[in-house]
Amino acid sequence: MKQKLFTLIGVLSLALVMATPTFAGKGEELIESVAKGCDKEFKTYCKDVTPGEGRILACLYAHGDKISSQCEYALYDAAVQLERFVAALTYVANECEEDLEKYCSGTQPGEGRLLACLDKNKKKVSKRCKQAVKDVSAK
Repeated sequence: MKQKLFTLIGVLSLALVMATPTFAGKGEELIESVAKGCDKEFKTYCKDVTPGEGRILACLYAHGDKISSQCEYALYDAAVQLERFVAALTYVANECEEDLEKYCSGTQPGEGRLLACLDKNKKKVSKRCKQAVKDVSAK
């Protein structure tokens, strides 16, 4: 169970860092939540680990049999929130696929550029795509 949790957090974190700036605030909240929930583990097991490229997560995974229930909950909660965000992005990507190909094919993905392109072309974008963007923005 813990291995699956750590793998999920790692993969989802990478996907979201590349996705959109709308996640930046949420991402910082999740990081703070995990940092608070796993403070003891960071100080005990990972204090000499250089942050970045998943090294802190790898450290926690290496000591997974020793982490507190508070830390485990913080990691689980972060994974659930990341999974929801990926589901929302997937929904928009599926509903807007044709519009993205038609109006945004030359746009480099990442940092919210595709959403900005859709917004720039909002008068031409399909109702389906507009609704998906609206649905996700409301969350």
